[in-house]
Amino acid sequence: MAGEVDRRSFLGSLGVSVGAAFATAGGTIPMVGVAHAQDKPKGNIPDKPFKIGHMTFFTGPGAVLGEPMFKGQQLAAEEINATGGLLGKRKIELLRADENAGTDANVKELRRLKLSENIDFFCGITSSGNTPALGPVAEELKVLTMFVDGCTDFLFDKAVPSPHYIFRLTNIQSADGCTTALAIVQTWPKSKRIAHIHPDYSYGRNAFDHLKIVMKKLMPQAEVVSEGWPKLGTTDFSSHITKAISSKPDLIVSSVWGGDYVALYKQALRYGMFDKAKFATTLAGGVAPHALGKDHPEGIIAGVHSNYHFTYPSGDKWPLNKTFVEKYHARFNEYPNFQAEGAYTSTYMLKAAIDKANKLVGGWPEDDAIVAMLEGMMMAGPAGYVYIRPDNHQGYKDAIIGFSKNVPEYPFPILDPARIITIPIRSITAPPGWPKGEPTSTYTWIDKTWPVVKA
Repeated sequence: MAGEVDRRSFLGSLGVSVGAAFATAGGTIPMVGVAHAQDKPKGNIPDKPFKIGHMTFFTGPGAVLGEPMFKGQQLAAEEINATGGLLGKRKIELLRADENAGTDANVKELRRLKLSENIDFFCGITSSGNTPALGPVAEELKVLTMFVDGCTDFLFDKAVPSPHYIFRLTNIQSADGCTTALAIVQTWPKSKRIAHIHPDYSYGRNAFDHLKIVMKKLMPQAEVVSEGWPKLGTTDFSSHITKAISSKPDLIVSSVWGGDYVALYKQALRYGMFDKAKFATTLAGGVAPHALGKDHPEGIIAGVHSNYHFTYPSGDKWPLNKTFVEKYHARFNEYPNFQAEGAYTSTYMLKAAIDKANKLVGGWPEDDAIVAMLEGMMMAGPAGYVYIRPDNHQGYKDAIIGFSKNVPEYPFPILDPARIITIPIRSITAPPGWPKGEPTSTYTWIDKTWPVVKA
């Protein structure tokens, strides 16, 4: 794709839609759904527990994002165990590990879980700083693994370019920056002065890179006037807020997440930041919904990691989500975030792969048989359809993002139901066979194939 095009026409060609009705997937890819009944298994099934090692943030600022992940898997495990367990015989046993211990400790803990606790499956991980370290170890230990998050492109681009035992359910990290940038292009295309506040590690750097490359193509008049790089776990954002404000931006963009984001927005309120510039984020709506207060600003672009918000798809269009939200709220007295949905769907995807492998080979399937069933699987879950691409074991689901709005039904802001933006994931992802690139394959694909729009 070359030359210049009209911005509106190009957004239309990408399939960027505002307030679009939820679309069901059709086609030729075999699909399974989150279901609770199961056929009688073939062959002899052992009755020993199926051990899942679940690692996420249980302490520290990341816990507001991570704890719901564990609860999502816990809910799925309880539902499956209530039917007798996997293949009706093997009850799921969850073993917790705190990701807040740090990368080196996490690697040691994964080894201990496999070698001492004899886990059958490893799941979890919130931070993109951890999956590149844990992925190669999981492959070495031959432990079947589904990363719920830890979304860095680096995992499958470089750390484990030919995965066998590891999979990942969340949309890749590059989708975050691209989704937020396209929402900005759709909503505030004339913005010229852009200030950035991002966490100073792989996630923030990746978001910054992909925001910039999309804006370079679709908002060529935009310039970066300020950069703030707080350390992960920062509690005082005042210097970054005042630096951004002093640059007199039209728009401030951030990928700060979890408890860090809660601290950022509350401090930004005191400085009047939201009155001085428009504001867009990759993850404002991605924390546990109850972590945001009614004081949270309305009308900002509130990213949800390109993945899921509990209000979408709405119950009248997608009963799987309505049922999941009701069960999760009844169990934990809170609403799920994208991590909770991801862990819930991961567990049922594992169950579906085991069920299919049992039908083919009988008895308890070997890990290689489960891997073969996961490759190319499409599942209908609460967030919609998620597809595991067989060439890179990466999960893909259509991206969503929206605008914060206070409504009477909830004591916290949600995504404005009338303004949810949806983007087909294929429109913001390097296709199969695209060569590995720097800083990511998606970045080089956009750089080489997207046109520059007419100013």
